[in-house]
Amino acid sequence: MGSGPLSGVRIIEFAGIGPGPFCAMLLNDMGADVIRIDRKGGRGGSKFDIASRGRRSVALDLKKPEAVEACLKLIESADILQEGFRPGVMERLGLGPDVCLKRNPKLVYGRMTGWGQTGPLAKAAGHDINYISLTGALHAIGRPGEKPVPPLNLVGDFGGGALYLAMGMLAALHEAQRSGQGQVVDAAMTDGASSLMAMFYGFTASGMWKEPHGTNMLDGGAHFYDTYETRDGKWVSLGSIEPQFYAILREKAGLSEDIWDAQMDQSKWPEMKEKISEVMKTKTRDEWCEIMEGTDICFAPVLSITEAKDHPHNKARETIVEIDGVAQPNVAPRFSRTESKIQGPVPEVGAHTEDALADWGFSGGDIDALKKAEAI
Repeated sequence: MGSGPLSGVRIIEFAGIGPGPFCAMLLNDMGADVIRIDRKGGRGGSKFDIASRGRRSVALDLKKPEAVEACLKLIESADILQEGFRPGVMERLGLGPDVCLKRNPKLVYGRMTGWGQTGPLAKAAGHDINYISLTGALHAIGRPGEKPVPPLNLVGDFGGGALYLAMGMLAALHEAQRSGQGQVVDAAMTDGASSLMAMFYGFTASGMWKEPHGTNMLDGGAHFYDTYETRDGKWVSLGSIEPQFYAILREKAGLSEDIWDAQMDQSKWPEMKEKISEVMKTKTRDEWCEIMEGTDICFAPVLSITEAKDHPHNKARETIVEIDGVAQPNVAPRFSRTESKIQGPVPEVGAHTEDALADWGFSGGDIDALKKAEAI
């Protein structure tokens, strides 16, 4: 049994890519017993596939009715089922919500897609960049006069999709434990990314947010909330919004001229940005760290992925750990009593088929029958 606050929770994950495995990784890190259903004969198991760490892999040929029945038997003792296929795929496999909930009325059936299970775009292909385009999020990110900049695939796939699916499934599990009834959780990345934009919808409605990106306080328009190049070609970030933090920035950077008194005068932001850019280029990143890091300026060096693991703060909290020679994020969040941990390495496809089935109630005869049918 895993270590963490979800110890004892049983989850069936249908293998996918990107946000699906990431969602299951989060739940597994918190102690859930996650069985991943992989395609028989499929490839996987690379130690670099960090989001697949920790759980057990059962390889099934879902074209075989015996394999579908094996899935349904697993579902009978599961708390959560998680899938990320296009609408209709699970139904065609004979594993849609109606069938599964009939076998296990308390089951939480989690579904994650880009567009959602319903709506005109539900069955269309798409990727993170398309989903966040529909929400206003992508339009809001970029420099003045330049094209929108994709924020990796963090906002749609991982933020709007995986995190909202995890939250939704756990909320539904909590309710099912009281009511005895399961339900379907429809996690659409367009819905989640829109939800993440709640504050900015409010800013827009109130007139605090301008439609041209790169001209507002939090999108790089303000001189006190942006990134700046240093003398050695590296970068630092400033976030000195509050007056008391801005005052420290002025002190540490030597910004004594009267123009700096008008912190919130947006008409002066472009001029102040040019001036502070020149100031930040007078020292190296490490020199600015010596002056500013650890103060209330709201300052940090802009670290690359390879640099981040060596920063003293990340090292002290073990935020980045190394497993099998691969640096990767540690578990998050932290719990004071039911400590989470990385439950194991990335599994080879099918590595745990027989052991996992046995742990979940399959007899030796059941497993032999699946072998004979070539379902596993």
